Amino acid sequence: TAYEIRLSLVGSEMCISERVSTQSTGSHTSQMGSFNPNDYPQLHILQSSQAKGLNTIIRDAQVKREDFIFYSDRLIRLLVEEGLNHLPFREKTVCTPTGLPYQGVEFCSRLCGVSIVRAGESMETALRAVCKSVRIGKILIQRNEETAMPQLMYVKLPADIAERYVLLLDPMLATGGSVIKALEVLIQNGVQEDKIIFLNLIAAPEGIKNLTTRYPKVIIVTSEVDEGLNEKKYIVPGIGDFGDRYYGTDKSGAS
Repeated sequence: TAYEIRLSLVGSEMCISERVSTQSTGSHTSQMGSFNPNDYPQLHILQSSQAKGLNTIIRDAQVKREDFIFYSDRLIRLLVEEGLNHLPFREKTVCTPTGLPYQGVEFCSRLCGVSIVRAGESMETALRAVCKSVRIGKILIQRNEETAMPQLMYVKLPADIAERYVLLLDPMLATGGSVIKALEVLIQNGVQEDKIIFLNLIAAPEGIKNLTTRYPKVIIVTSEVDEGLNEKKYIVPGIGDFGDRYYGTDKSGAS
């Protein structure tokens, strides 16, 4: 049994009207029964009614594209803010307008973003809104039709990326194949594994297990962990093809 939160939109306000029980559809094997998020200390899931409400809006197959983009951007910004919480800080004292000192903190490391093209590029706007003048690299990975394995097609990274913390951007974590390949590229370019923070909207247990087995020091920040993957390796209940919905390239008309 899954749960659906029905929301009505009034301007920019969200109103949770009722909670109803629904039956999951589609053929898939749920991994949630054997998956315990507490077993993964590197996994951080957004825990708030706001995140749940935003997920409810963008997962709705009938939502208008402009609303999908607007509320996706809001949710991505929450992910970015949470990701920044995992960067190192140092103490700093400033003088306030009253002439008194304030004991605060400041970032003590340089940062860059790396998006996995194409869907990961949708997360760049939120990153730039939060981190002024942040450098962003790009990695393009496609499935090899002969081997069915992820294949690196294009990479462009900041020249000094090895000296930076990296926010890796990709909205979906299904099997983890593309993300693991991207992590391989980053590490080959000198980035330390424990300086990578992977930001994603929705994750499947299978992807989390695969990623953490290969790269246990990478921090994962996600808004929700779904039930699992169906026979086509799509996340369920999922959100459909995020990139197609965000960029308006879904030819089928379905989300």
